[in-house]
Amino acid sequence: MTWDFHKLFQRHAKELVRSLTRRGHSSDTAADITQDAFVRLLTTQPSRVGFDANPRAYLFAITRNLSIDLVRRNRLVPKVELTADMAEWIVDPNPLQDAIVYDRQRLAATERAIAELPARTRRAFELHRMDELTIAEIADRIELSTSRTWSLIRDAYKHIRLRLGAIDATP
Repeated sequence: MTWDFHKLFQRHAKELVRSLTRRGHSSDTAADITQDAFVRLLTTQPSRVGFDANPRAYLFAITRNLSIDLVRRNRLVPKVELTADMAEWIVDPNPLQDAIVYDRQRLAATERAIAELPARTRRAFELHRMDELTIAEIADRIELSTSRTWSLIRDAYKHIRLRLGAIDATP
């Protein structure tokens, strides 16, 4: 049996959230549990007879189990209220290593993409982006019309986005 998950969400999400808030969860927690229930519904098939014909009942069973798991987890893990000073002391302001590597790869790809541009296009882009000149100022410097200058800059942005998109698309 196949289910229309979009329709199921439209029909039952609010009802599930209301049910969870009546059980004592905050509205944010109830919304999170409801979303988790739909993720679980997408990734698993019902194992008990009867649930396959009644997705609403299956969703309520999932949310009930997720709610129970959350309550158990909260009992086992002590919560500590942190002041702003404590949070500042704990949080590392430095970026994560994977973010550094990713940013360096994107910077290198951007530099390569800029280097691939025709000389006039590259010059217009650099004047616009690095020197923060207006289109009219750039047009005067490279001796083109403002509309042609804008076309060069637009083409440069397109080219760079295309190159960065190719980098982001690789696994």
